[in-house]
Amino acid sequence: METDVLIIGAGAAGLTAALAAHEAGGRVTIIEKQAKLGGTAAISGGIVWIPGNRQMQAQGLDDSIDDALAYFRSLDHGDIDENTLAAFVKESPNALAFLEDMDAARLSMLEGYPDYYLDRPGAKPDGGRALDNELFDFSVLGDWADTILSHGPAPRMMLRETPLGGGSGQIDPVEMARRESGDLRGWGQALIGRLLKACLDRDMEPLLNVSGYRLTIEDGRVSGATIEQDGKKSTIQANQAVILATGGFEWNEELKHTFLRGPLEAPASPPGNQGDGLKMAMAAGGSLGNMTSAWWVPTVSIPGVEWEGGEQRAMPVLIERTLPHTLMVNGAGKRFCNEANNYSALAGAFHQFDPATYAYPNLPAYLLFDQQYISRYPLASVMPGDPIPDWIYKGDDLSSLATALKIDGAQLEETVARFNTHAIKGHDPDFGRGENSYDRFYGDRSRDGSAATLGPVTNGPFYAVEIKMGALGTNGGAKTNASAQILDLDGEAIPGLFAAGNVISCPTGGVYAGAGGTLGPALTFGYIAGRAAVRRHNS
Repeated sequence: METDVLIIGAGAAGLTAALAAHEAGGRVTIIEKQAKLGGTAAISGGIVWIPGNRQMQAQGLDDSIDDALAYFRSLDHGDIDENTLAAFVKESPNALAFLEDMDAARLSMLEGYPDYYLDRPGAKPDGGRALDNELFDFSVLGDWADTILSHGPAPRMMLRETPLGGGSGQIDPVEMARRESGDLRGWGQALIGRLLKACLDRDMEPLLNVSGYRLTIEDGRVSGATIEQDGKKSTIQANQAVILATGGFEWNEELKHTFLRGPLEAPASPPGNQGDGLKMAMAAGGSLGNMTSAWWVPTVSIPGVEWEGGEQRAMPVLIERTLPHTLMVNGAGKRFCNEANNYSALAGAFHQFDPATYAYPNLPAYLLFDQQYISRYPLASVMPGDPIPDWIYKGDDLSSLATALKIDGAQLEETVARFNTHAIKGHDPDFGRGENSYDRFYGDRSRDGSAATLGPVTNGPFYAVEIKMGALGTNGGAKTNASAQILDLDGEAIPGLFAAGNVISCPTGGVYAGAGGTLGPALTFGYIAGRAAVRRHNS
């Protein structure tokens, strides 16, 4: 088989790269190793973080390249490359406009959704950079609708209609019936659905169950890839470029233990993220960056909730830990963090290492809550009024709950008592929970101020679930330049080899800027890679 541009991986970055390469004049072939495409983006909330986007401009919200750069620079711990960061910030509005103009994306602002680090220069406390997908009609995809990865019921709401986006989660029954009968979907399903439809409209049909095995190199240039399909190997010749868009390595035990800074027990992403593209880039002489980090997120694993291959599925714990009448403790029965902090930064608390015990004292951790909570708020799939499942620990009092958790009862009672004293006063002197608008955004916004997230844990029975360290994906990988070309060990571009998404060292380093902080760079570098792959070859 022969093509101009071979794209390995059909997630958000890969599909965007395909569209950009096609519009630049290239013949494009997309391969995907899984039976279903879309990857992590397809099962995500689908939010895209883009500074200076034209939705902000239309509403008169102030933003600039300088603001966005200042924001990232204030958070940099040496893992951000200035050139790739600048490429992301400058090109991301263009990438979004490119997709919107061909109806490959329809996005609207998440009203009032703040950036994650509000004390930093350039942050936008009133939001505007986080963009939500409009509903997409899956019926227009025909048989391709069944090829998009999903798990559980299709999301019939836009994220802004749910508590995750500041909404009520309530939709008029007539409207919901219309969405169900028409197979209208939101979240990451809408994002991938529109990208796929745009590819299909341009006669680019992804080849499924086809895995990239090894890059082929001729005369010092990447010229294609050896692929595997139905147990047989063959070669696809790429006359102009290969673009890697295979996702991260969070499901590869060897790579995790080799590179990551601390435990990653329960990824929230699909099991296909095994580091395939990373290994191909390494074999071709690619250099690596930011390999110790990931898009961290606390997760909970519910017994019996599995992927199609039987792997245990983990669910991000986003809202539950920020609502009133909750606190989080470690195995010693002590609080160790602001529970309402942004999920990616929170990993720093979980990865605290104690040299005296040579262990991570905050793993395992437990989210504690009381009857006030369970009567009012959902916990994962458990709704108020539902029977309490076996995977939720229960105790009539804190002492019996501590016994069930095998932690010190006296210490747990002391921790909860101190927390309650301050929660009643609406102030958390230990960790500052509730002091900023991000803490309160995911809380109960029917309550004013810090009460949106701070509430005493006083009414038995008491409950707990184990919290594990998970990730939405890894964010270290092959180093690229501002044109998305993979660099070799000497910092020179490897001819014919480009990449985007979680397979690369993220342009924003380990900084999760705000909601959609993974998809913004993925779409942008997909756009950059697709255009550059064709234009550099033809220049």
